[in-house]
Amino acid sequence: MKNICFEHIKIDDGFWKVKQDMVKNSTLYAVYDRFMDTHRFDALSCTWKEGEPDMPHIFWDSDVAKWIEGASYLLMEKRDERIEAIIDDAVDKIVSNSDENGYFNSHFLVTEKDKRFKIRSNHELYCAGHLMEAAVAYNKATGKDKFLKAMCRFADYIDKVFRKEKSAEFITPGHPEIELALVRLYDATGEKRYLELSKYFIDEHGMGKDDACSSYDFANNLYNQDEMPLRERSTAEGHAVRALYLYCGMADIAARYNDKELLEACKRVFEDMVNKKMYISGGLGSTYLGETFTVPYHLPNRTAYAETCAAIAMALFCKRMQMIDVNSKYADAAERVIYNGFLSGVSMDGKSFFYENPLEIDTKFNDVNNSTNTKERFPITQRVEVFECSCCPPNIVRFIPSIADLMYSFDDETVYVHQYINSQTEYDNIHISQTTAYPADGKIKITCSAPQKQIALRIPSWCSDFKINADYTVKNGYAYIAINGSREIELELNMPVVCVKANKRVHENAGRIAVMRGPVLYCAEGVDNGEDLAGIAVDISSEFKQEENDFILPSLSVCAYREKDSDMLYSKAGDDYEKFTLKLIPYYAFANRGETEMVVWFLRK
Repeated sequence: MKNICFEHIKIDDGFWKVKQDMVKNSTLYAVYDRFMDTHRFDALSCTWKEGEPDMPHIFWDSDVAKWIEGASYLLMEKRDERIEAIIDDAVDKIVSNSDENGYFNSHFLVTEKDKRFKIRSNHELYCAGHLMEAAVAYNKATGKDKFLKAMCRFADYIDKVFRKEKSAEFITPGHPEIELALVRLYDATGEKRYLELSKYFIDEHGMGKDDACSSYDFANNLYNQDEMPLRERSTAEGHAVRALYLYCGMADIAARYNDKELLEACKRVFEDMVNKKMYISGGLGSTYLGETFTVPYHLPNRTAYAETCAAIAMALFCKRMQMIDVNSKYADAAERVIYNGFLSGVSMDGKSFFYENPLEIDTKFNDVNNSTNTKERFPITQRVEVFECSCCPPNIVRFIPSIADLMYSFDDETVYVHQYINSQTEYDNIHISQTTAYPADGKIKITCSAPQKQIALRIPSWCSDFKINADYTVKNGYAYIAINGSREIELELNMPVVCVKANKRVHENAGRIAVMRGPVLYCAEGVDNGEDLAGIAVDISSEFKQEENDFILPSLSVCAYREKDSDMLYSKAGDDYEKFTLKLIPYYAFANRGETEMVVWFLRK
């Protein structure tokens, strides 16, 4: 199976065109400006001295690298002298300050020089991986190879230290990422040693050799997925982003080496996440304590961590899985992520960001203890322009321009359509045109010309009623249609508003429903509906009406009930509800109109 990469797909209208224009015109520069303010780009000069402010942090290189990668994706569409000048300057600094071995890290080159490759949790290999991915992207966008050659030298040095000499004081990365980056470096260069080094890290992970440096003081060996070999994994544990980047690496190695045992482990952790540990928004990671997965069905709403980077990593994992195991569940999960728990991480103007993406905000009860200086912790209620740990903003910069990577794959017999986005595609004698307003509605017109015998269209799991103007056979969530060289197909996915309940073991949501239309989750905000949203009951038999707004996709309104105002703390229960019209907006658009209450899960009337 091969993927059709995003650079061969032009998104020319619709929802994701709006979002890509936002990144191109706003987000790219907003993140760059904040990274300049905070001296992340300056750190590449490696001129910092002890006692000066703004000591380069151990993960700053990864922030800059992701920005470069995202900027490179925009350059693939249109070259830009200003952007290239910024990147060329950064590359010059990286190359000129790399040591004689090709090693570069703006922290360890100016401080803690004696601790290189000695502290597993200090992100050296994580930063190296993101630099490699950025170098591959910039080379593909511009043809300039200075950065790529430098990262190949760096990768060769890492291979020498970790795989050949085994002279580092740990065996595998504390924060996975280099595993999948090395595979990309292999694909770009054809040098198999990079693939072999990635496989080495996967093979050695969880073998007990890193027990002495497996985690931070506050965590145990589940935090880094260290408690067992990866081929034995059945559950997603520990730090959510680290876990998901690791699973991406596992899937890459499983595909490249036809490793069925590793693939089965990937399938098991996927099932554990989507069936027991994923929020309805596609968010992953239930707690700020270690930014980790917790036990099955523990999905608190107000304190949900659901890091933006975890959502992105889940989409990347799903893309890999749909390449090696043809089943619509992977694209279904990716779709849940991209329209909800990932997209809520960026404001509508593209200039501010959430690290955490809660499913409920109640500002009145975020600071309730007047007698203690230590307060209970809740996610922030308004997006900010930069974080001390600012991994999420540049991840958005690189993910939205490459969103079309999730759309297509193909083999000798079949072209697979995984996501529906208005676009034009041309690659390897395959020509595909999609005309659609999806997910505003479910009407999709697809024109396909290809040497393959058939096309397979994903039928989303949320859709129970669809029409296709052709004969088809459904298998594993895909409708297979003969094309015989060329075919024009009309697919219509019925997209009613649906009230969804959670498993009864999700005690947080007992007796409550959430509202979805197609893949899009909805929420209510106090700015539209007043206070005390947690007590609102939705009449699930009522008709939902659509209304236009400023959030791209329509708002909804529905009949709902709330208790009448009372000054009594306790009173006799009765039929003391009043009827009103509840207004709902897409979840991704919450917190764009000032600080206010927000809720996703409603009482069921």
